[in-house]
This record gives sequence, C-alpha cells and structure tokens, in this order.
Amino acid sequence: MARAGGGNLPWYDRNRSGSAGGGKRVEKYRPQALSELVSHRDILSTVQRFISEDRLPHLLLYGPPGTGKTSTILACAKQLYREREFGSMVLELNASDDRGIDIVRGPILSFASTRTIFKKGFKLVILDEADAMTQDAQNALRRVIEKFTENTRFCLICNYLSKIIPALQSRCTRFRFGPLTPELMVPRLRHVIQEEGVDVSEDGMKALVTLSSGDMRRALNILQVRTVAAAALPSCKPAAVGPRQAAALEGLVEEGLSSSSLLHPPLPQSTTMAFGKVTEENVYTCTGHPLKSDIANILDWMLNQDFSTAYRRKGLEESPSLALISEITELKTLKGLALQDILTEIHLFVHRVDFPPSVRIQLLIKMADIEYRLAAGTSEKIQLSSLIAAFQVTRDLIVAEA
Repeated sequence: MARAGGGNLPWYDRNRSGSAGGGKRVEKYRPQALSELVSHRDILSTVQRFISEDRLPHLLLYGPPGTGKTSTILACAKQLYREREFGSMVLELNASDDRGIDIVRGPILSFASTRTIFKKGFKLVILDEADAMTQDAQNALRRVIEKFTENTRFCLICNYLSKIIPALQSRCTRFRFGPLTPELMVPRLRHVIQEEGVDVSEDGMKALVTLSSGDMRRALNILQVRTVAAAALPSCKPAAVGPRQAAALEGLVEEGLSSSSLLHPPLPQSTTMAFGKVTEENVYTCTGHPLKSDIANILDWMLNQDFSTAYRRKGLEESPSLALISEITELKTLKGLALQDILTEIHLFVHRVDFPPSVRIQLLIKMADIEYRLAAGTSEKIQLSSLIAAFQVTRDLIVAEA
C-alpha cells in the first residue's frame, strides 16, 4: 500500500545518524492496534463495535493534527485485513497531493468499482487531508460514494470540517478528535524517551507538552529535532538574561502575579543550557519559540522603562521609546523571533496578571488590533511601537487607579 504525505512520524536513529537519510525511522511509534491508542476511548469503542458487528459506515474523522485520526483508521484496516490483503483491499491517498477531480475519476473510481474474487467484505479507501480537495473533486467523490457503497467504504480525514461540502458530510459518520491532554501525552512520551535513551528533565517534558498543544506528532518531532541537536551541538553558552526579568515567570504560570509585582520584579536566578539533556530552555530554543526569559524581559521593559525622559544610548541621544524599540528589536533579531509569536505569548500572560478588568479589556482590544494588522502584512516595527505604547498606557492607568 503506497502512502503519501503527512502521516509519518520520523525518529532519530542513533545507530545510523551518520548515513544519508538514516536519521528517520518511519512510523516507528505509530500505534498498530486500536488498543494501543491512548485517547478518545469513546470513539475507539464505537468504531470497534462497528467492526465487530460488520457494519462499518463511511467515516469522516476531523480535528487538529497529531490527534490520532490516521492512526485510528490504519489500526482499523489492520484489524479488518491481513497483511497480504492490504494491497488489494486498502487504497490510501493524501488528498493534499492529488486534490483535483482527476484523482477521483481515476484511481479512486477504478479501485472502488472493482470487486475482489477471493475476499469477501468491502474495500477501504482512506483519503487523508480531504479538506484540501477542490469543490469539483468533492462533488465527484459524492457520486462515487453513492454508487459503490455496497463493496467499498470511504474514510475521509481532515483538519477543518467546514471545508468538506455538506453533501459529503451527510454521507459519513463524523467523529471529532480533540487535542490530547497532558495526562495522555506524558506516559506515551516517557515510553518513547525510554526506548530511545534520551535524557529529559521534568521541565523539558513540560515544555514538550506545552509546545505541542495536544499534537502527539509535533511532540515527537520536537523531541527528534532536540535529539539531533544534542548529537550535533554538545554544548551551548548560557542564555543571555536581562538584569530585570519579570519575577521568574514561573510565578505567572504556577501561582499568578499581581500587576504591582510584575511592575517591580525581583532579580532572576541564572539559567544554563546543556544540550546533552533535554531541558525547557533548549527545547524552546530548538523550536524557535520565545523563551520565558525573553517574554519576561520584554514585559519588564514595556512596563518598567520610562517612556518620557531622554537618555544616552550607544553614543547617540535617543528617547527611551526608541531605545526600548531597539532593545526588543535586538532581542528579536538575536533569537530569530517573530512579533506574532511574542504577541501570542504575551497574550497568555495578560490573562494571568491581576490587572483591573477595565484596564485588561482595553489592553486586549489594542493587542487584537495589532495582531490583525500584523496578519494584514503591516510593518513589524510600527506594530512593535504600538504594542509598547499599549503597555505604557496600561501602566499609567494602573498607577492612576492605585
């Protein structure tokens, strides 16, 4: 059975990392049976009952990436057919590669219209990323599904249900696969880590789960990138930390901070990065995601540095607003950060800080406007100035209400 596209879970091969293309083990950690899947037990029990009673309907599996949609239908296929029957009974296509009407009128129609002589039961057509199919292709597929229901079952997999035409949705039984919870991801990640012999700290595990956002494939890929980085970069300099980080942001994440304590944060403890071990800092660095220390510095600068008096910087007379923009721009350039990512992280902390409700509402509105303008392709430097101004106004409002 030929496979295409986004279902693979490559893994770093310690024994073959020096050979070309030897750094991947395709599908190594994909569950092979329904019993091995770690989430969505209600969906799995329903599908298992369909299979046991020999009345599997057409399926439409939708939800975010990396939540087990493809693994579920492949596990079903392995339960339905023996290995030597796969080539004749299962057709798997990635609709993002072949998404036009020709793929429906060609391989899909040809496969669905032929019957097997030595095997009873139905064939199975798996269309991954079906939301990438054109409208014409989906309309043509509707007719094929109607015509060959007797001997063929179709399983459509997509991320966005709204991109599947209603006529196809009505012909399928729909199941939504939500993001995996940390409680489900951590045991599976620990199994992979143990099998691969990777040294992962507790904060490194927490960072993997946080950055993956319920996407198991992304978690494994981050861990793979991290392992390759460990082989290529045995050491790294400690991360540069500003003199006034915002109160070791762990307080924001674990306990919550008041706006007054954020305005006057204590001195942080030093941190180190050792690429021989998967830690929070090097996981964030390898993925290009803003470090907590970076967000802490930016929050501190925007809420604490004066916006009104002039001072000397780099031998040039500048207003603090320009100097503040320079500091954040230098950090963005040094770490390769995008203002969109910075804005997203700051938004999460705005909800955790004890701002007065009216102040928080005004700040969120201004941040939403900045995000909208960034999405429209406006200048990052101008929007950075707008973000700084929004926080400076917020600080003044907090002081006025105190």
